[in-house]
Amino acid sequence: MKSNSWYSFRDPFGKIRIVKRLLISTIGAVTYPGLVLWNRMQIKGTENLDGLPTANVLFVSNHQTYFADVISILHVICSKKWKLKNNIKLPVYLLNPRINTYFIAADETMRAGIIPKILNYAGGITVKRTWREGGKDINRQVDVKEFSEIAKALSSGWVITFPQGTTANFAKGRRGTSFIIKKYRPVVIPVVIDGFREAFDKKGLKLRKAGSRLTITFKPPLTYDPEMDADLLLEKVMDAIEQSDNYKDRPSV
Repeated sequence: MKSNSWYSFRDPFGKIRIVKRLLISTIGAVTYPGLVLWNRMQIKGTENLDGLPTANVLFVSNHQTYFADVISILHVICSKKWKLKNNIKLPVYLLNPRINTYFIAADETMRAGIIPKILNYAGGITVKRTWREGGKDINRQVDVKEFSEIAKALSSGWVITFPQGTTANFAKGRRGTSFIIKKYRPVVIPVVIDGFREAFDKKGLKLRKAGSRLTITFKPPLTYDPEMDADLLLEKVMDAIEQSDNYKDRPSV
């Protein structure tokens, strides 16, 4: 039986599937009130997830907190498995969540505490930042092995990434994203989030302000030529997630 089979005991990274399922359900249950009961979640565009292949799909999103963003996207992806449209109000989807979804995160972030470690087991793919670590600017070479881990995740499911690698608004996108797209040619789904910075602390684990409007918009698959210049491809991605210069003067919604 293939290692990426739904029925296999472990996922391609050796993690026990039933444990992942339990962790995702638990994380979902714990975070659900902060998204739906204490704040107002508005979701758009889940029809753009209809008909996607079961693997080699890359979600690219802007970034406002360390964890609330990715947890919210996971909520929607799991609800979509249950054929719910733009809706996570009925958390029945947590009974059988989608577990073949992974997210790319900084290694130092995922080692900082028990909750990040739990999230990491549930679907994290850790990478070492090449430009910053421990709050200091650095200049580190890209670890090619990390891309093989991303390739493994794409070959078995969906992957979420945040091209900016930081929660700063309109931060520069990182070329690793365009490298992934050019090399593995996934279906690319742009995602735009808003309101999380106001509702949660920087880590996205503590509520700062109740009653905030949180928005997640899934756009149609990005049209791109994998042979195009990496910088131009990155510009296209950044524009799709509304983090390019074209959006700097637009007020937050």
